[in-house]
This record gives sequence, structure tokens and C-alpha cells, in this order.
Amino acid sequence: MKQIQPMPKSLKHKSMSYEQFIAIGTNWVGKESFWVITVDENISGIVSYYFEDEQNKWLEMGIVLHEAHNWNMGLGTRVLNLWINHIFKNLPLVRVGLTTWSGNERMIRVGEKLGMQMEARIRKVRYYQGEYYDSIRMGILREEWEALGIF
Repeated sequence: MKQIQPMPKSLKHKSMSYEQFIAIGTNWVGKESFWVITVDENISGIVSYYFEDEQNKWLEMGIVLHEAHNWNMGLGTRVLNLWINHIFKNLPLVRVGLTTWSGNERMIRVGEKLGMQMEARIRKVRYYQGEYYDSIRMGILREEWEALGIF
């Protein structure tokens, strides 16, 4: 499986024209590991997965909801529920992981609602607006997911 190529640092967090995006967009368009989230036919975010270590089948997933008006409505929980199902149905994995930071309490709560376990807390490795935060690693095993009856 091909891993998503990271966006060049020079392009991170910048608006760009359609033409600029198309020049780099082929890294994401048509990929099994990178899907667009739509709400009422409007693009609202993305969901993705990547291999932290493909040889050992260590997969991490992520989600971005672009606009705050889509937060706190259960959309992230619903999308990640569907995404975990998709991953377990289509890939021979025993675990799906999610990494976030301690300042993202909503994402931690989503992981908990989906039955994910806190697997690691790496203390004070994320620096944001003059404060240090912990990196949080959560995960769920296939048998745990199946036991929830969602699969």
C-alpha cells in the first residue's frame, strides 16, 4: 500500500489557488487512504489513514473538520465510526490508532466514545501558544471493535 506523501512545509497552512492545489493534489485524489467528508453535498473535511510502520501493519487514522460550525454535533464520531469499519473490513489489521494532543479534548472524547483506549501519553512534547501539551495515542483492537457490535 502506498503511503500518503506529506505536504511540503512551504505549503502548510496557506491558502492556494485551484491550479496550485491540482499540482500537488494527485497525492490525495483517488486514494483509498484519504477521503473527503461531505455534509449536504458540501466538503466539510477529510478523513485519512497512514502507516506508522507498514511492515508491522501499524496504522494511524486522522480526521479534520475544516469549519467550527461542524464541531460538537457528533459528526466526527459518526465519520470515524464509519472509517474504522471501513479500515477493519478492507485491511488485514488487528489495531487502528489515533494520535492527538492533550489540548484537543474533543478528539480524545471521540476516541473514548468509539471504545478506543489510551495507550500512551508522551508528556510535554507539543508546544502551542506558549504552552506545552502531551501527545496522546489511542487505539482499538479488532476484537474490541467487534465486541462493541458496531462492525
